[in-house]
Amino acid sequence: MKAAIYEVQTLLKKIDSSNIFQWCVIVVIIMSALLIGAKTHDLPPGAVEVLSFLDSAVTVFFVIELTIRFLAYKDKKTFFKSGWNIFDTIIVIGSLIPTGGSGVLLARLLRVFRVLRLVSMVPELRLLINALIKAIPRMGYIALLMFVIFYLYAAVGSIMFHQINETLWGDVSISMLTLFRVATFEDWTDVMYETMAVHPMSWIFYLSFIFLTAFIFLNMMVGTILEVMGEEHENFRAQAHGEVGSGAEPASRAQIENLEKELAEIKLLLMKK
Repeated sequence: MKAAIYEVQTLLKKIDSSNIFQWCVIVVIIMSALLIGAKTHDLPPGAVEVLSFLDSAVTVFFVIELTIRFLAYKDKKTFFKSGWNIFDTIIVIGSLIPTGGSGVLLARLLRVFRVLRLVSMVPELRLLINALIKAIPRMGYIALLMFVIFYLYAAVGSIMFHQINETLWGDVSISMLTLFRVATFEDWTDVMYETMAVHPMSWIFYLSFIFLTAFIFLNMMVGTILEVMGEEHENFRAQAHGEVGSGAEPASRAQIENLEKELAEIKLLLMKK
C-alpha cells in the first residue's frame, strides 16, 4: 500500500515539475486573462455561453493543477508554509464561488485575480515580487522622510501662496496634493509661473523641492530596490546551484571564485606528483 502511494506521489511530482505541465498552466492563466477581458465587451448570447463554458473549464483545470501540486508534497503541512501556495489556494477556492446570486461581484473580482497566478508560476516574477516586498521596510524610512519634506514645503507654500490661488494652496492637505503634482512634473511650470508673478523668487521653492524629491529621494528608492533585487538574485543563483543549506548564508561570488582557484591549484599539485 505504501509502495503504491509512493509511486503515485512520485508520478504526481514528476508531472508537477515537468516543463510541459508548467507551460500548460501558464497558457491557461493567459487564456483566463483573455476571457476576463472578452467578458467586458458586448457579445452575442452564443459567445457568452462559450466564454462561460471556457471559464468553468479553466476553473476545473486550476483545481486539478492545485490538487496535483498538493498531493506531490510528501509532508502536506509544508505545502501551506509557502506564501505562494496559500495565495494560489485562495484564488482557486475563490474561483469556485458561483457567479450568480448575491456573490456575483466577489466571484468576478476573484476571477480577475486569477491572472496574478502567473506571478506564482514564473520564478523570475516571484523573484521580483519577493524583492519588492523585502524592500518595503527599507523604503518606509525614505517615504517617512519624504512625507516630512512634503509637509514642510506644503506648510510654507500654504502660508506664502494661499492668497494667490486658494484652490492650490488653501491649506496644508491641498498644498501637499499640489506638491505631488509638482513632483510628478504634471504642468508644474504653470503653478510656478503663477506664484512668480507675485513672488519673483518663488522659483527657488519649486526647484529645491524638485531636487529633493524627484532627484534625491526617488533615486534612493530605486537604489534600495536594486540592492534588494541584487541580493535576491544572488540567493536564487546560490539555491539553484545547491550552495545554500538550511540556515546557511549563500556563498558570495568572490568566495566561489577563490574556491575555484584553490581547487585548480590543488589539481595542478596532484598532476605534478
